[in-house]
Amino acid sequence: MFSKQFPLLIFMLLFSLCASAQKGYDLWLQYDPVEKDLKDQYRGQINTVVPYGKGETLNVAVLELQKAYEGFFQKKLEKSISIGGQDVVIGVKNDLPPYVLPSVNNELTQINSEGFVIKKIFIGNTPVTVITAQSPQGVLYGVFRFIREIQLRKSLENINIVDSPKIQKRVLNHWDNLDRTVERGYAGFSIWDWHHLPELIKPEYVDYARANASIGINGTVLTNVNASSVVLTPQYIEKVKALADVFRPYGIQVYLTARFSSPLELGDLDTADPLNPEVRQWWKDKADEIYAQIPDFGGFLVKANSEGQPGPNNYGRSHVDGANMLAEAVAPHKGIVMWRAFVYSEHDPDDRAKQAYSEFVPFDGQFHDNVLVQVKNGAIDFQPREPFHPIFGAMPKTPLMMEFQITQEYLGFSSHLVFLPKLFEEVLDEDTFVQGEGATVAKVIDGSLNNKKLTGMAGVANIGTAKNWTGHPFGQANWYGFGRLAWDPYTDSEEIAKEWLKMTFSKDRAFVEQMTEVLLNSREAVVNYMTPLGLHHIMDTGHHYGPGPWVGNLDRPEWNPVYYHRADSLGVGFDRTAPGSNALSQYAEPIREMYSSPETTPEKYLLWFHHLPWDYQMKNGKTLWYNMAAKYQQGVEDVEEMINTWNEMQGYVDDQRFEQTQMLLQIQLKEAKWWRNAVLLYFQQFSGMELPDFIPEPEHDLKYYKSLEFPYAPGISPSWH
Repeated sequence: MFSKQFPLLIFMLLFSLCASAQKGYDLWLQYDPVEKDLKDQYRGQINTVVPYGKGETLNVAVLELQKAYEGFFQKKLEKSISIGGQDVVIGVKNDLPPYVLPSVNNELTQINSEGFVIKKIFIGNTPVTVITAQSPQGVLYGVFRFIREIQLRKSLENINIVDSPKIQKRVLNHWDNLDRTVERGYAGFSIWDWHHLPELIKPEYVDYARANASIGINGTVLTNVNASSVVLTPQYIEKVKALADVFRPYGIQVYLTARFSSPLELGDLDTADPLNPEVRQWWKDKADEIYAQIPDFGGFLVKANSEGQPGPNNYGRSHVDGANMLAEAVAPHKGIVMWRAFVYSEHDPDDRAKQAYSEFVPFDGQFHDNVLVQVKNGAIDFQPREPFHPIFGAMPKTPLMMEFQITQEYLGFSSHLVFLPKLFEEVLDEDTFVQGEGATVAKVIDGSLNNKKLTGMAGVANIGTAKNWTGHPFGQANWYGFGRLAWDPYTDSEEIAKEWLKMTFSKDRAFVEQMTEVLLNSREAVVNYMTPLGLHHIMDTGHHYGPGPWVGNLDRPEWNPVYYHRADSLGVGFDRTAPGSNALSQYAEPIREMYSSPETTPEKYLLWFHHLPWDYQMKNGKTLWYNMAAKYQQGVEDVEEMINTWNEMQGYVDDQRFEQTQMLLQIQLKEAKWWRNAVLLYFQQFSGMELPDFIPEPEHDLKYYKSLEFPYAPGISPSWH
């Protein structure tokens, strides 16, 4: 017989599991109770909230502050209509009372339209914390920053924060299809329930908006860049309007992907030629139709003439012709066009890495002012490591928008722990040298290098219907980190890691220090066990899951991994110097000179730019073959160290997230060994050299690894990105 306590035990277990799931769902917005010894200190700074002004955004700012306060102190934060003592006063500049404004006027002159000021002031002898801005959106950002200060247990005693975003358009790109599948999505299906929209508004939509607003993301592209014209029909515009209405109070604009052939597919036209007057009018009418429903619609994101997608080249027209046509359609409504520079063709057999530069740089200065050319961080495709895209810095007259991938298409999907802000930071810090030393990629995209008014950063989202949004518990850190770097591309990734760990798991110093080291080292671990020393795109094709350096039978040469590593008995690597494809010529000096010789090329990019003999002697005096093997082994050992560290963290983490991460790390270790064994066995055929003694005997032979197939790997779509 069961004891009478059995139902209670079941209840407690279920309650524990639900609480753990809720922590995952709440992302970094976990408003856990403040420790007893700090509670009085914080509550002494916050008595009531006094809002000045009206509007939905101010309302959600007050609600968020109240929600946080109740979580921190288990007590309701009351609203007041007048200032007493230790109040939090919130409102835009023009709504503040005249006896408050002089104390923050100087700081208000230092911020832009989305910036904020948080300042402790005194009205007579009465201390008050003011959160103000030029706009309601800025006030909301200030409230979230104020909450974060408490989450991080920082002092509010003399708080004085003046902050503004350095990039204007901070946007998530959802590669979500209307059937709710997600291309390169590894966290379930799309969160957009199109079938039940516009009537059913799910609470996830609000929480999605809250999460984005908390890190300053102000735009979302709802649909896949491999676009469907259907989303531009009246039925779906009504659905998009419903989402836009939810997001608007949180300062988030919606954007849609525009399929270039839509006039053919939805209209009565027999062409989509961007210079055809009827086509141009069709797009103007469509823009008017959308803006009539969604007055703050952001505009269009376009993938054209890439991987089979239709575009202006189909009609003998240029990317400028296509982008400017759409820009003219949305310009009367203050909309923008984000035109992707990710183009490559089977008709350019020389070097895929060169094509985007060749197609876009000659048109520098010809795009309309409301066009952002959206450029991936590297010239190939979101690899574990790539040199920065040579377009950055090469188009000084054109606003360039950075495109990062938050979802881990080439980095182990949501099975692997990879802290991507470290990758983002590496790219942003790269010096283009286009205007001498210090012309970093960050300065290109924030507009400061060439005085650009329209600036942007896009992140391909890793969000789905998984209970914790991102599949891997640590995948949330990449969403968070993207937002922080989109707000300020000079933010240190170590600071981001510490913030996220404290707000998501534990504030204990021992936990934060050890796990910060894990996060900061995790990206390099993946590079080591997947693509060290400049190797790239040797993943299996289509799904990009696992190694596939042997694939060479696909119709298009640049879809085959053998195209990128070019291994033979003489060596390995892609020669992009002058004797090779000369892609190196697309970079400025001194990069061209430095990278033209393997002796002066950073070893992390060695095989990206050079085809070298297997016995090439590297800086440590060992051969290329030896160093390649050492990198693969180091990657495996890095994951083993991650596992050891995580196992020591059990006391700091709830059981559900601890065990889930523990199991995922075991998958990562298994796959790191798979990568090491398969790739080294494959390349050994060409090197003819023995595996170093430190490489364990592979579990299987090469034939076995080549036989593995994964027809149902997640995130597959007929079109690749």
